[in-house]
Amino acid sequence: MGNSQRILVLAGSPSTTSRTAALAGHLAGRLRSHGHDVGEVRVRDLPAGALLAADAGAPGIAEVVQAIADADGVLVATPVYKAAYSGVLKALLDLLPQFALAGKVVLPIMTGGSPAHVLAVDYALRPVLSSLGAEHIVPGWFVLDRHIDLAAPSLRIAPESADPLYQVTDAFSAALAARPTLTCTT
Repeated sequence: MGNSQRILVLAGSPSTTSRTAALAGHLAGRLRSHGHDVGEVRVRDLPAGALLAADAGAPGIAEVVQAIADADGVLVATPVYKAAYSGVLKALLDLLPQFALAGKVVLPIMTGGSPAHVLAVDYALRPVLSSLGAEHIVPGWFVLDRHIDLAAPSLRIAPESADPLYQVTDAFSAALAARPTLTCTT
């Protein structure tokens, strides 16, 4: 695997036509182009009954919990709901072990319709990621819904959002690459 780091991208939108999920997929592609091994999960596709019952052993849920455990980094993308992150993402985060993000680099990304919600990244999402033991939470980013164009043949992001978004994504990639690697000596 070389310097490749394992990243799990969690898209926490309940919508089937989600700008957030499309953006998360776009960023996953960017991280792959940096040489990372990237997996993607749309939380909305997990078994709802098991998710709401916090059944971490249920098929589908257990796989995601293990993927998080195996990841070096986690990108968490969510739309803003009620000045916080989505309920479907909360359901997943609530069933994770207390220190599920220990030793991991984490990138929080939020989307929303109004710049009034920009602080939700730092005041709603960052604290829960920290409480899960994240080693390093890189500065996240908030993207206005109107800056994400799903109508184009491939996702387009308005330049005023794209440049800083790519900067934080690249900083996340660099933070992962800078992590010390364990070597065995005999």
